[in-house]
Amino acid sequence: MLTRRIIPCLDVKGGRVVKGVRFEELRDAGDPVEQARAYGRAGADELCFLDISASLEARGTLAALVERVARELSIPFAVGGGVRSVQDAEALLRAGADKVSMNTAALADHRLITQVARLTGSQSALLAIDAKRVAGSASAWAVHSHGGTRPTDRDAVAWAREAVDRGAGEILLTSIDRDGTGSGFDLELTHAVGSAVPVPVIASGGAGAPAHFADAFAAGASAALAASVFHFGTLTVAQVKAHCAGRGFPMRWPVEE
Repeated sequence: MLTRRIIPCLDVKGGRVVKGVRFEELRDAGDPVEQARAYGRAGADELCFLDISASLEARGTLAALVERVARELSIPFAVGGGVRSVQDAEALLRAGADKVSMNTAALADHRLITQVARLTGSQSALLAIDAKRVAGSASAWAVHSHGGTRPTDRDAVAWAREAVDRGAGEILLTSIDRDGTGSGFDLELTHAVGSAVPVPVIASGGAGAPAHFADAFAAGASAALAASVFHFGTLTVAQVKAHCAGRGFPMRWPVEE
């Protein structure tokens, strides 16, 4: 079995890490540079940096802050938020990002995915999908843009398939319904997208206990991303890895406290 990954996420607004519930009621969670340093030491497999207000504010990602965070890391680093052009993506890669996450702009212009994939390969083209379950449906999720604030007419599973066909090498899949709730990942959504695409899927939205991460892996995720439980000390990366290893999922160091 492939090694599974645990990925803390830095949702950044105004230069600070923030976290809320279902993308709302944001509260401060610290300095991104300090957080990055701590997660690198704690054994995180990757780190994700999302400038959550960039698309709403119609600006690019905070490249200077990305560069400061990248200096603290020796693990893969994904960055997104406000990537509107291949030039934006290239600037982030030069600032130290290993992967560029696209969302709103890719929905508006699908060619962006292919253009970013051509920069350094599909492994650097990360397509982020913010999905919300369609009311009354057990198996349909609508894609939302602009930091999860605007619904689109795109189906999450179909959009994931198309994005991979266009060059995306990985899917960052966030359940808006579960985000910040601590009730567990949306396993039906994770399984539906994971079964539809041949690339790794990162489950996001809802982590509250070590078992939730293992459940996401059992549903088909290659990685699981979380913010609140790590930022506020509810869980450590080591605790999560120890539980997942005990459930039979291979993990990188550390797997115990």
